[in-house]
Amino acid sequence: MKQPIFTGSGVAIISPFHNGQLNLHALKSLLDFQLESGTDAIIVCGTTGEASTMTYKERMQAISCCAEHVAGRVPVIAGSGSNSTEITLALSKDAISTGADAVLVVTPYYNKATQQGLIRHFSLVADAVTKPVILYNVPSRTGVTIAPETYAELAKHPNINGVKEASGNLSNIQKTRNFCGEDFSIWSGNDDETAAICLLGGVGVISVAANIVPTEIHALVQLCLENDYASAGLLQLYLKDLCDTLFCEVNPIPVKTAMNLMGMDAGDLRLPLCPPSETNLKRIHATLKQYALLSE
Repeated sequence: MKQPIFTGSGVAIISPFHNGQLNLHALKSLLDFQLESGTDAIIVCGTTGEASTMTYKERMQAISCCAEHVAGRVPVIAGSGSNSTEITLALSKDAISTGADAVLVVTPYYNKATQQGLIRHFSLVADAVTKPVILYNVPSRTGVTIAPETYAELAKHPNINGVKEASGNLSNIQKTRNFCGEDFSIWSGNDDETAAICLLGGVGVISVAANIVPTEIHALVQLCLENDYASAGLLQLYLKDLCDTLFCEVNPIPVKTAMNLMGMDAGDLRLPLCPPSETNLKRIHATLKQYALLSE
């Protein structure tokens, strides 16, 4: 029986840039903060990490930095998806050879693959790599969603560990849970749905909010895993305003802005992403004060 590559809170860690360059020193500091705060896995070069704007070399540098610095204390999972199956294969193989414990593979964007195309794409990647594959379903970004019936087929593959579900479709997640065996893990890909997805059999979250409140996100999932959903629900509700603010503009604009306001070295955004509007900057600042995350 397949075991989940991790249970609990995995941080979708940002990529700190400075003067156009990847800032590995700052990345190590962010990793230390996560490890000290109880985070259960590091997910590098995902959407939050702005991987789509990074060069191939930078992606491997970030993965190598995380793998070496974390040194086996928690799993390091590397985003390796692309709209090209050939490039996804290369990224996935290189990510694993660079030290990743698993790869996170998003549905191919722009192409709008059919469900059969998705099965062939993910199966080819899973056949070719030596570490577990986590699927990533985020139709708001890619224009395509993985159907529950497709999950049922992919779940049969011994190297497909589960899925990061960021569709927001709880009905389909219920169907997926019913269609797939217990060894097909589901992680929430939306912070504000963590408790709900865990209640439906999820094993944790791959979190944006954990970049700034890792202790609270870890505690939220731990309460779920302990079946204390009354307490988990209260914590989920408490975090709702923060989660909403972190998506007041496209991710990772708000979270990197918040981190910089908090004195964390998140660095710059890369075009086409840009700083938030003045209105949303004020909202981010006010929300951080509301949650006592600013020193002043």
